[in-house]
Amino acid sequence: MYLVPRILRNRGVKVQDDTKQIEEVMAKRTAKNSVFLDLFQNKSYLLKLYKTLHPEDTTATEDSLTDVTIENVLTDNLYNDLGFIVNNKLMILIEAQSTWTMNILVRVLLYLAQSYHEYFQRTSQNYYKSKKVKMPKPELYVIFTGNKGRKPDKISLSKEFFEGADIDIEVKAKVIYESDTDDIINQYIIFCKVFNEQTKQHGMTQKVVTETIRICKDRNVLREYLFDREKEVVTIMMSLFDEEQIMKSFIKSERADEARENARIMLKNGRISVEEIPSFFPKLTLEDAKEIEAEIMQLA
Repeated sequence: MYLVPRILRNRGVKVQDDTKQIEEVMAKRTAKNSVFLDLFQNKSYLLKLYKTLHPEDTTATEDSLTDVTIENVLTDNLYNDLGFIVNNKLMILIEAQSTWTMNILVRVLLYLAQSYHEYFQRTSQNYYKSKKVKMPKPELYVIFTGNKGRKPDKISLSKEFFEGADIDIEVKAKVIYESDTDDIINQYIIFCKVFNEQTKQHGMTQKVVTETIRICKDRNVLREYLFDREKEVVTIMMSLFDEEQIMKSFIKSERADEARENARIMLKNGRISVEEIPSFFPKLTLEDAKEIEAEIMQLA
């Protein structure tokens, strides 16, 4: 959706303030202004996440983890949720999803390629030379915060997009759902579900945020994180509401622009009168209709 403002601008359509606000919000999203990233930017929580995935590794420390999350500030470039390398041997990419889609496999493929590209640059390895480069082993995960139902524990590119054919490139990802465990991944999933439940009860209000935090603290869900960064979490979550309202405002503005253009065409072709425009296009007022007439007269 964040490409719409740029498309409209390229077509010569006037960009409203609502559209500019959307671009700003989407830019924040590419900066990963989310609870998920804020949580795991903290090395102590990132280490807990890693040990949840690899409990057998008792030697890993915060210093052995290197953040390689793709963070492009340009809205039309790649960015992923979380990526990190462990002791330069294992690259883990994790995506958090609230809506089920197999397209995540395509995105993960692109994230993985970009992550390796940046890794080779960072380690000064040239993959155009004859010397074989060294690559950390990849592990791909999707954290799904919705209900599992009959969804699979593993998904693969060949199965979902090529009917299980033996293709020349494969992408497989493990899907993590809510469980009975008390690890940090499951706590994050529960946090998201509490947030969704509160949104259904109270709508897009600040009470949803305060209630989500209160309930999670009471249930010992991300308790330490929420105590330490409560103000930041409130700001992050409230920005989600702001984005929702801005999107609604943009859609309303976009529809009004469409109605205005259709009215202009019909008026120019003599298929409708100025006075009839508000009846045919309820989003437009008589004043709007007169402005459209004036624009047509100027171009005549």
